[in-house]
Amino acid sequence: MKKISAVLLVLLVSLHLQAQFEGLEFGTDSTLEVLTWNIENFPKNGQITIDNVVQIIKALDADVLAIQEITSEFWLNKLLADLDGWDGYYAYNQYAALAYVYKTEVIKDVNIFQIYKPYGREFPREPLVMEMNFMGEAFVIINNHLKCCGDTYLDMNDDWDEEKRRYDACVLLDSYINNYHPDTRVILLGDLNDILTDSPANNVFAAFTDAPEDYLFADMEIAQGDTADWSYPLWPSHIDHILITNEIFGEFANSGSDIQTLKVDEYFDGGFSEYDYKVSDHRPVGLKLRVNASLGTNEHAAATGLLKAFPNPATDKVGFTFEPVGPGSEIRIFNAQGMEVQRLELQQGTATAGWNSRGFPGGIYFTTIFDGKQSGKALRVVLLK
Repeated sequence: MKKISAVLLVLLVSLHLQAQFEGLEFGTDSTLEVLTWNIENFPKNGQITIDNVVQIIKALDADVLAIQEITSEFWLNKLLADLDGWDGYYAYNQYAALAYVYKTEVIKDVNIFQIYKPYGREFPREPLVMEMNFMGEAFVIINNHLKCCGDTYLDMNDDWDEEKRRYDACVLLDSYINNYHPDTRVILLGDLNDILTDSPANNVFAAFTDAPEDYLFADMEIAQGDTADWSYPLWPSHIDHILITNEIFGEFANSGSDIQTLKVDEYFDGGFSEYDYKVSDHRPVGLKLRVNASLGTNEHAAATGLLKAFPNPATDKVGFTFEPVGPGSEIRIFNAQGMEVQRLELQQGTATAGWNSRGFPGGIYFTTIFDGKQSGKALRVVLLK
């Protein structure tokens, strides 16, 4: 009788949580979704944490989760036992481990291993590499949890300065990508424990941000945006990032691709404090990619709201179409670092415009129509040089 009651209780808890997370979604059948999620000291509240995380993962339906702060392989296996169709990998570390959880139906040819094991100063937790195949395309994912803390100032003369340790870690990661995966779709992500918007003198991510033709922080829009969308609300700050290499720029520009901080805490009656108590102090950040070779050609036109761009990717010229505009309207174009690089003034009633992009470096640009206020979400445009 007690055993039956226990089984019934588990079922009731599961049904209650399914109802709680109804409406929480991210994954689709036609896109690749990769999430980074620091699930603080998992499971920080025992079975309560496991039950909630199981339902969150099912609701988000992402293809790959790169996870930080799994306390033991035992607990990862407990999580996987309740996730039909997912498999996982645990990499031991004394400072809380890195792990992957992925959908076996769509993620194939998986090979997972650690790198930079002798580099404890730069990497208190060794980066965890996942080589995989999705829809016939090869991807490499590099899961990281960099050194925390610091005083916000990068001291290049102190090797044990926390910012210097993160800076040197990024230099090594850049070297690894260039040496081993120079032409592969690479996604580098994790709790990188620093913000993207620091001044150049104090920016630990310079190895990436100084090479916009090679790398893009897909979540730069989040970092530069409203604090309500940041991944670590307690500070508040945005320190969980997803970096992509230029082999993915075109796919990131495709209609249907997206980057989001997934505000799971909004599905708890007690808001973030309840989410923090039951699950984690970090929100997951998710990248969604429409992966299809035919969408990455110069015949593809991307669209966001009123604004459409073609071809996309482009080389020397980008055409825009939109609904007829009012007086004082203009298209503003920003580079991947958020700096405005050009404005195109529009005559009243105009519905088309062209951008001569010949003199601009390759990379991702963000374009939007302003008519006294921003009209719609920024549209990503890729320049190939």
